[in-house]
Amino acid sequence: MKKLIVTLSAAFALFSFVVLEGGSWSLDGAHSRLGFTVKHMGISETNGQFDKFSVKITTPNADFTGSTIELSAEAKSINTYLEMRDNHLRSADFFDVEKFPTLTFKSTSVKKGKGNKYAIVGDFTLHGVTKTVTLVGTHVGSSKNREGGDIAGLKVTGVIKRSDFGIGASMPTSALADEIYLNADLEVAKN
Repeated sequence: MKKLIVTLSAAFALFSFVVLEGGSWSLDGAHSRLGFTVKHMGISETNGQFDKFSVKITTPNADFTGSTIELSAEAKSINTYLEMRDNHLRSADFFDVEKFPTLTFKSTSVKKGKGNKYAIVGDFTLHGVTKTVTLVGTHVGSSKNREGGDIAGLKVTGVIKRSDFGIGASMPTSALADEIYLNADLEVAKN
């Protein structure tokens, strides 16, 4: 019995980390989330997400080194689980979604770090402002979907300052922190 458990564990480990090949990848929206966290009043954290977004990745290698990563999200799809707050965030006080309907990210460099980590540098456009940001990508694992196609799991994190993008300029940092923590859990499928 012990030998069977060890054999099954080894087989699962091999199945979970299938070697990738170069190619193009698209988002599996049903298994992905583009989220953020911001500190409120210095005492609590408010979490939210963008419900409508897309991601395209092109990999030239057997891993994500040198990839091109493109993300686009609908600003009006912001969801903090409180309609009144979401409507305020969509207004000209914050995202001004009528004037700036999308936020985008396009990588300019993806470099391998330690283990399964990557440094992702790129141009982030929000509220009509483009800034270079550095994100941390983690290749969580790879597998095959039910149809036998390649899939990969990625976690992407980083920090931006809302003041850099003119978001909520009239809101003091004592009420709403300047730092916005980005956190995306992505599942992508090879095309």
